[in-house]
Amino acid sequence: MGDFFHTRIVETGRLPLFFFFVAFIATFVLTRINVRLIRADAKWWFKNVKAGDVHIHHVVFGVILMLVGGVLGIAAPALADNLTVASAALFGVGAALVLDEFALILHLEDVYWTERGRTSVDAVFVALALTGLLLLGIRPVGFEDLSTESAEFGRAVGIGIYVTTLVANLVLAVVVLLKGKIWTGLIGLFVPFLLWLGAVRLARPSSPWARWRYRPGSYRYRRAVWREERLRRPLIRAKIWLQEFIAGRHDRLPPVLRPGRHATASRQERVPHASDHEDPGVSGPSGGRSGIE
Repeated sequence: MGDFFHTRIVETGRLPLFFFFVAFIATFVLTRINVRLIRADAKWWFKNVKAGDVHIHHVVFGVILMLVGGVLGIAAPALADNLTVASAALFGVGAALVLDEFALILHLEDVYWTERGRTSVDAVFVALALTGLLLLGIRPVGFEDLSTESAEFGRAVGIGIYVTTLVANLVLAVVVLLKGKIWTGLIGLFVPFLLWLGAVRLARPSSPWARWRYRPGSYRYRRAVWREERLRRPLIRAKIWLQEFIAGRHDRLPPVLRPGRHATASRQERVPHASDHEDPGVSGPSGGRSGIE
C-alpha cells in the first residue's frame, strides 16, 4: 500500500491534491455531524457562533480559510513542499465549509434545512467526484497524453487533434447539461464516452433542451416523461436517501418547533424564513436563533 501511494500520489506530484481531498471529506463529515447535533438541540454540544444577534454561518470561515490557503499556496516557494501541502489542506477545509452552504449563496437565503438546501450536498458530491477523478490521474477533456502523438505526427498535428477533441467535448458537455443531465455532463468531461451517450439520449422533460425541442404531447416528450417517472425517479430517491443519511433530513421540523416544545401550532405549520431572522427550521422559545450552524 505504501509503494502504491508513493508511486501514484507522491511521485506524480498529486500529494497536495490528496491532502486537499482528505481535508475536504473530513471537514464536510465533521461539519454535518456538528450541525445535526446543533439542530437536535443537544444540550452537551456546541451552539451556533454569534456576534451579538448575528449568526455567523460557517461559509464565512470557509471563505477566510480558502483565501488564506490560496494565497499561501501561491506565495509558497517552489521547494517548500510542506508549505504547499499545508496550504492545499487548508484550502480543502475552506472549500468544504463554503460548498456545505452553497445553497445559501445560490439563493441568497438561509435554506440550509429546506428542500433547496439539498443543492449544497449536490455541490459537495460533485466536487468530491471531480477531485477523485483528478486524483486518479484522469485528465479532463482531451487525450490522456499527447506526447506520443506529437512525436509521431508532429507538434502542429498533435495540438490540432487536442484542440479539436477539446472543442468537441465541451460542445457535447453543453448539450448534455442543457438536457438536464448534470452528473453525466460533469463526469463526462473526464470520461468522454459519457458525453456522447448523454448527447444522443432523450433529455429530461423539465430541461431547457426539452422545452426547446420537444413539443408537448409528442412521442419524444411522452417518452422523456416515462423515463423520468419510471427510471430516473427511483435513482433520485436513492440519491436523496444517501444524501440525507450523510447530511441530515431536510424539510423536517427541529425539536424546538415540535409539539410540546413551547411552539404554537401556527409556527409548527410554517417553515421559518431567513426574513424571520431565524435559521431555517430552528427557533428558540425567545425567538432567537439556535439549532443549526
